[in-house]
Amino acid sequence: MTPPLRFGVAYDFRNPAHGPLTTRELYARILEQVRLVDGWGYDQVWFTEHHFVADGYLPSVVAAAGAVAGTTERVRISTDIALLPFYHPLRLAEDLAVLDNISGGRIELGVGMGYAPHEFAAFGHPVSHRVSLTEEGLALLRLAWGDEEFSFDGKRWRFDRIGVYPKPVQPGGPPLWIAAMSEAGAHRAARFDTHLLPQGTRGEVLDPWRDDLRASGRDPAEYRVGIIRSWLLTDDPERDWAPIRDAERYRMALYADFFAQSDDRYTAFGREHQPIPQTWIVGDAEAVAGELASFVDEYGITDVCCWGVPPGVDPDRMNENLERFAMEVMPRFR
Repeated sequence: MTPPLRFGVAYDFRNPAHGPLTTRELYARILEQVRLVDGWGYDQVWFTEHHFVADGYLPSVVAAAGAVAGTTERVRISTDIALLPFYHPLRLAEDLAVLDNISGGRIELGVGMGYAPHEFAAFGHPVSHRVSLTEEGLALLRLAWGDEEFSFDGKRWRFDRIGVYPKPVQPGGPPLWIAAMSEAGAHRAARFDTHLLPQGTRGEVLDPWRDDLRASGRDPAEYRVGIIRSWLLTDDPERDWAPIRDAERYRMALYADFFAQSDDRYTAFGREHQPIPQTWIVGDAEAVAGELASFVDEYGITDVCCWGVPPGVDPDRMNENLERFAMEVMPRFR
């Protein structure tokens, strides 16, 4: 049985120099928006992570998750994505177990390997270690949230008879997601039995992951597929889209710079086949609901998040969009 569709809001906390708020003001406004989102019936809040970016791109998803856990009652709290190679896996397991108890079992974790060379250099990890750091990190999270003491002997981490406490509220720990930009990432998500955050093409990411699940006797319909695909509900697109468009151009310029520094094939632009769409859907409730329904059906998406605060945009400007979506569009999918 396919899991129910969930809607959420994503945050990166970026505050460019041309923005209208101080960083402290931006954080306060985002937390106020999150409280509203919780009350409007959204299912989840996602955070995304990067490091050493001048506009303050969120470097600490654990701190942000703790603030949200303490100020909300029902939304689930996750990441798209946390960069797992930069965490000590046992410390992360402890942090998330504490958060799971504070939140009453509302924590999830979406992870990726990272790709920006400056981040690996600053944290003292060769980029070539990211696969082993990610895979050992995933294995250690699962062991740490289990009931027994464990030992581990890997390439990057070694532990002897460790017990991690407290245990999470959720049996086995917070649900895990893997962001996949390539076929190798899709196979990794299936091998580690996680939900999927597809960042590549359908043929490279979604299909191999589902094929692997079926080949091992698992039903892909029992897993979740999540993506950031934003929407702007407006009766005047010409007026309301322009500032969001400018903010998105600013957002994507950073990723283009990161990709240009990376020599990975999967971060290259100009693929022969287009990735799963993450462009904004703009229009009135009827138009947004129709395009979103087609998108969800075509790719089997179970979780969709909208950017809550595009860089440089006042959070209050986005509140009407998020409230209208909750009132006019979400009920059509319930």
